[in-house]
Amino acid sequence: MRVAIASDHAGYRLKELLKPTLAELGVEFDDLGTYDESSVDYPDYGEKVARAVAAGEYDRGVLICGTGLGMCITANKVPGIRAVTAHDVFSAQMSRRHNDANILTMGERVVGPGVAAEVLKAWIQAEFEGGRHLRRVEKIKALDRAPAGAADGAQAAACARAAADAPER
Repeated sequence: MRVAIASDHAGYRLKELLKPTLAELGVEFDDLGTYDESSVDYPDYGEKVARAVAAGEYDRGVLICGTGLGMCITANKVPGIRAVTAHDVFSAQMSRRHNDANILTMGERVVGPGVAAEVLKAWIQAEFEGGRHLRRVEKIKALDRAPAGAADGAQAAACARAAADAPER
């Protein structure tokens, strides 16, 4: 598994503390910045990781900022990304098992390093269950393909086509 990890200045210290956890898990990762605590704009790093994951350069991404929320909002603007903010193990596991989340965001101002490491481990180790969840994830993916402002009918039709193509379980 290849992971891209990045942070803004508010998440820099937590990012640095989480990199050994990835190494301990045997995960190959690249740090895409920032590289110190100088003020930067989180959308720049959220976009960088999200686009790299969406392009298939990495299997998953990890983004850290002050709360995890700004990075999550930014990453979810990129088609193909299912980013989630998780500060507890259960939510991290379920985001992978049921939602096939491909980016995890956390906030340095919200979660301590010990809990953050456990959340990261749980998220990395959890696998997508597929089955009935695949149909739902396919509907989310269909929203990426729907033009902005599409009428409800067009969006529903795109979702229905995606659901029809997904195996029933």
